[in-house]
Amino acid sequence: MSARRLAIRQPDEFTLSAAAKKEINMWVKKFPKGRERSALIPALWIAQKDAGGWLPEPALRLLGEMLDMAYIRVYEVATFYTMYNLEPVGTHYVQLCGTTPCWLRGSDDLIAMLKRKIGPQRSISDDGKLSWLEVECLGSCANAPMVQISNADGDHYYEDLTAESLEAVLDDLVAGRTPKPGSQSGRHTSEPAGGALALTTEKLSQARGKLKKLPNAGKKVAITEHAADPKGVRATSSGRKNTPKTLTPPKPVKNPKPSARKPVSKPQVIYTDGPTDGTPDDLKKIKGVGPKFEKDLNSKGIYYFRQIGAWKVADVKMVEDLIDSIPGRIKRDEWVKQAKVLAKAATKASKTKVKA
Repeated sequence: MSARRLAIRQPDEFTLSAAAKKEINMWVKKFPKGRERSALIPALWIAQKDAGGWLPEPALRLLGEMLDMAYIRVYEVATFYTMYNLEPVGTHYVQLCGTTPCWLRGSDDLIAMLKRKIGPQRSISDDGKLSWLEVECLGSCANAPMVQISNADGDHYYEDLTAESLEAVLDDLVAGRTPKPGSQSGRHTSEPAGGALALTTEKLSQARGKLKKLPNAGKKVAITEHAADPKGVRATSSGRKNTPKTLTPPKPVKNPKPSARKPVSKPQVIYTDGPTDGTPDDLKKIKGVGPKFEKDLNSKGIYYFRQIGAWKVADVKMVEDLIDSIPGRIKRDEWVKQAKVLAKAATKASKTKVKA
């Protein structure tokens, strides 16, 4: 992301309106006490609307005081998200989508018109009414090309645009009129340009409401291979007719006998009530065992490499449940194999020490 900086010219001070303060406080109350800073993103958005579409530097300091945050933390968020404007915008702020679907549908023509009518991106028209910026996808690809225009009335989409229709929208806004948002070509929502091609029944939802019960309700119908061809008249590739085969469901078995299963023996994990022969082994030498796992293992009576080296499959599963480990981790990290090697090395070192 390119660097984003605050505007060079800044107002000396900034105050929030009573309505904006009330809305920010509403967001602050959504979070636990001491977590007021969690409301920063909506608070910045509210302050931007209150300031006329951009965030002055004094507004960042004010929000920092309200949310008990260091100024630099507020600055980091405001400069990271491109939805926050760091410089003044026109009364009607145009965000034009230039992503692939809109580009394929003629957004270049809209850009050329905006440059002619307003000027380069981020510039404001002489009367202060208009400014514009090319942005990434605004999520209305089916109605490309489109723009979002933000002003005191809200944020509105204008879709299915041409250079001429967008210019007419801007002229209406500058003149104080309110152009109708949505498609500017006359189509309804995202229907095909020539009108809907499916679900065209008049008052379709009401027609569905007249259905009181399902067709063939209560009748036994044979299940065939060709539900849409019950008489089997559909021809095969060889020219012969298909004879439907009735699929007879299997008869339920009464009182099925339970399958004989061998009782599962309880895993014999080697536990101790505490270290039995001096200093416990440093289990952290096993790859995948950190201080937390070592503490958990010790709390379950597991102190030595030889204990872990003796585990079987059932023992591993039991230990994973006991220490709340990720399933399969012990096998993946080869704890048992490592423990056998470390236990063998510890035994060898002990014997060498005794001989000395």
